[in-house]
Amino acid sequence: MPINADHPQSLTPQEALEMLETHPQVVLVDIRSSMEFLFVGHPKGAVHVAWIDEPDWVVNPHFVTEIRQLLLGGAACETSDSCAPVILICRSGKRSLDAGKALIRDGLKSVYHVDEGFEGDLDEHHHRSSLGGWRFHGLPWEQC
Repeated sequence: MPINADHPQSLTPQEALEMLETHPQVVLVDIRSSMEFLFVGHPKGAVHVAWIDEPDWVVNPHFVTEIRQLLLGGAACETSDSCAPVILICRSGKRSLDAGKALIRDGLKSVYHVDEGFEGDLDEHHHRSSLGGWRFHGLPWEQC
């Protein structure tokens, strides 16, 4: 259950992987754009539902509905026990925080986000994957 009822609970990449390995009902959703998901790579086993995507780069108006369709076939999740936990991941943890807030506002209870994201923050050379993130920590990932 999230600590702050208005925000998804933050997980490190390692905590997210541990949760996925110990609780098979957990769903990992990569919310980055289609291009990021395919070409930059994504965590193994992640489902893709874009929060903001090309070509318009606006928030997906169907995001919450698409997430609900992943969880119990779109049925309402009234308690944390009746809905599978969802972990959101983006590039650096910023979009997943906003997307998680939207899910919580819509009534989902067990919402988490990977605070370092897939690639982590920029370093002093404006490179990602050198300070943190799923990939930086050597966790399982793939790309096309």
